[in-house]
Amino acid sequence: MTVAESIIRVLLIGLAFGAGLPALFALGLRLWANGYNADGTVTEHNPVLKALGGVLFALVALTIVIGILWITRQTIYFHLGIKLFPFGYK
Repeated sequence: MTVAESIIRVLLIGLAFGAGLPALFALGLRLWANGYNADGTVTEHNPVLKALGGVLFALVALTIVIGILWITRQTIYFHLGIKLFPFGYK
């Protein structure tokens, strides 16, 4: 792998997690609030869109939890002896 390929991969992952997760969260929030108006009144809302918003929230939360566990995998393995991921240990 060349240096340029490495830079491009880091850029794409940074865009996906740096802008992609907040965009998914915003989309989930918009779907969840479907049917609520800015003045506080409620019109007919679609329960499927609300469920899809909840799925997007769960996806963002799961990604965050997995990221935290990935960052702390060495410490968890050192102190507890638990291998959370089958690779990436020294």
